[in-house]
Amino acid sequence: MKDNDTHVLRAGAAGQGPYALDIDPKRAGWSRSSLRVLELPPGGSHTLAAGDSEWIVLPLSGGCTVRVEGESFELRGRESVFAAVTDFAYVPRDAHAQISSGAGGRFALAGARCERRLPARYGPAPEVPVELRGAGACSRQVNNFAAADSFACDRLIAVEVLTPGGNWSSYPPHKHDEYHPGTESELEEIYYFEVDGDGLGYHRVSPSRPGGTDVLAEVGTGDAVLIPDGWHGPSIAAPGRTLYYLNVMAGPGETREWLIRDHPGHGWIRDTWPSQPVDPRLPLYGPELPS
Repeated sequence: MKDNDTHVLRAGAAGQGPYALDIDPKRAGWSRSSLRVLELPPGGSHTLAAGDSEWIVLPLSGGCTVRVEGESFELRGRESVFAAVTDFAYVPRDAHAQISSGAGGRFALAGARCERRLPARYGPAPEVPVELRGAGACSRQVNNFAAADSFACDRLIAVEVLTPGGNWSSYPPHKHDEYHPGTESELEEIYYFEVDGDGLGYHRVSPSRPGGTDVLAEVGTGDAVLIPDGWHGPSIAAPGRTLYYLNVMAGPGETREWLIRDHPGHGWIRDTWPSQPVDPRLPLYGPELPS
């Protein structure tokens, strides 16, 4: 597909400095959304300069301490994205945050350029809404830690999605690249992938306009896909391997909301879900902290 080379960022090829992955608006060619993956060794620390963006520090593996605005947030974290819902910390724009980890770990820094400066806050894992979306082979789990209606941010929207092996996620294909009041938001989006074990998945973005984004990619742990526009989906989990992705979104609209338009050729699949059971493998885990 014509945009694989520019819109698919391979693990290890899109890092910079302390970040294993470093996507900012300039690199992505858009205005707001950012994602960094910070890897800290045992006893390591890092200072995040928020600049003109708000950020969420989200443990992918391990725990950390986030010190910001005179407060200290102890993030218990998790063994991996396949093990548990995690707690997280919100870092406001124009702040400096110190992230340190005694045991080391990997931490996603999801960001969005914003205007308002909200207070630094802690997001407890038990308060993260866990949603089972779809049915049958389209069943997936969504951890709505920073969905538009679950955690207050100025611009940033971020969720985690877990798709059991053999299932299709981000399906039906949908888009949010134009503003239509009450029906569609304009949002730039980053997909960051991990696969349970030595596995793979597939991700598709098809054009929603002449010359629009066109991607078909095999994805694995550490890969990311940039979606400035287009119908995105499905994200396909290979049999026997759970597929995880972190969605980071932001847009120019006055209202922070996630409104999508289904592809007209595939939206009918939603009508089949009420007659099908949710995949019995879900939920993979709930919002409770592990013992």
